[in-house]
Amino acid sequence: MARVFTGLLLTLVLTVLVLPLAVYAGPPVLAALRHEQPARQVVVPSYQQSPVRLASGGDEFPVPAGSEAPAPDTRVLAALLDAELAVDGSGKFSGAVQDALTGEVLYDLDGDVPVTPASSLKLLTAAAALSDLGADTRFETGVHAGTAPGTIILKGGGDVLLTAGESDDDAIVGHAGLQTLADETAAALAERGTSGTVSIRLDDTLFTGASLSPAWSREDVAAGEMAALYPLAINSAWAAEGVSSGPRAGDAALAAASAFAAALETSAAGYGFTVDPVIERGAAAEGADRLASVVSAPVADQVQQMLLSSDNYLAEALARMSAQATGREATFEGGTAAVLSAVSRLGVDTGGLVLADVSGLGGGTEISARQLAATVQAALTSTKNDVRALPYSLPVAGLSGTLSSRLTGTTGTGGTDGAGPSPAGVVRGKTGSLFAVTSLSGFVTDADGRLLSFAFVANGLEGNTAQARAAVDAAATVLAGCGCR
Repeated sequence: MARVFTGLLLTLVLTVLVLPLAVYAGPPVLAALRHEQPARQVVVPSYQQSPVRLASGGDEFPVPAGSEAPAPDTRVLAALLDAELAVDGSGKFSGAVQDALTGEVLYDLDGDVPVTPASSLKLLTAAAALSDLGADTRFETGVHAGTAPGTIILKGGGDVLLTAGESDDDAIVGHAGLQTLADETAAALAERGTSGTVSIRLDDTLFTGASLSPAWSREDVAAGEMAALYPLAINSAWAAEGVSSGPRAGDAALAAASAFAAALETSAAGYGFTVDPVIERGAAAEGADRLASVVSAPVADQVQQMLLSSDNYLAEALARMSAQATGREATFEGGTAAVLSAVSRLGVDTGGLVLADVSGLGGGTEISARQLAATVQAALTSTKNDVRALPYSLPVAGLSGTLSSRLTGTTGTGGTDGAGPSPAGVVRGKTGSLFAVTSLSGFVTDADGRLLSFAFVANGLEGNTAQARAAVDAAATVLAGCGCR
């Protein structure tokens, strides 16, 4: 009887021990018997995992592992990227990848060849605005007393993100409102005992020179890609507020002044004066009394808005403000000179770099993929806190801005069918797209925690822009999955 009991006890113990083993080992054993390979379980590092929501600030972005993380092997990386950066038909790719910490070039595909970057050029404009203006600088739109009785001057100070309504302290577009400005102006005029009809003069003399660049095609201007540039505008001169497409106002400054006049007419009710709807241009006198003012969102917020939405009008305005801040004329030429100078001071070799504009819309710009990648690398490692805001203002793959619907696959070939982690939330970059051009420039923390800056550009495309866009996305996806050893 004791032997039977002992046998039953041993059986029970073996069952307890073997059952968990069977649960874990059974499927691989059965798979092996069926000549199947067990599925590889990918362990995704915490800094590589895609966030479930977009962080509001750069300080929440995944932190790279640092200098102890291994860098990709250049030969392995080249083979992987070369396989992605190719399309059927016309078009030629160039590309550069740098170690953000050391600046070492890890990949170079005609990286020194001048190319047309499209809107990736806005990286340089952002760097100049943050460096020359400062992240916390705000632009003032003011109302000053005119020299003639009953005359006031609406003076533009570089804010092209005004709203016709009330100021919204939580907004970037519409942070400063013309209705709020009108309310303050009406109260100031009433305090001065103003009566009769008030005439408005528009001072838009901050920007000088031509308002339309010869680098822009008439077709692009007609399509609303750009408009005549002025130092005050509602919603980047889009004809309708709350949209970022369609036609733009041909005279954005006068459109803003007209909106202010209408708002002042409303505010004047009960104060005993009316507003002349006819607006003429005229500069405010030196030292003229300021009656009221509103200020824009900080430059850092405007840079983020420019990069997320790829706003051409805002880019050109920020460059002119950079020119003005550095003692240059606030012209197209002054803006391009300011951008070149600022990027050079960051340590980027600007040899051979030619800027036709600062938005990337026009033809004639010549910049290399290495210069684009170097600008990102310089911003990531800059000793200036203001400049370090640039990379963390870039669109996030799969989450925000012009990358919100891109790079949402996994790190296999083509970025869609591999077993690695998704690049969504990991890659940050500035997109660029023209009829014959596509580009993507930015940075990524790879799977080992190494921080990499990159730029991939395709020029000379004919009807295969979508395929080229998929190729640069796939190349960025490869970086997110490295490894690469």
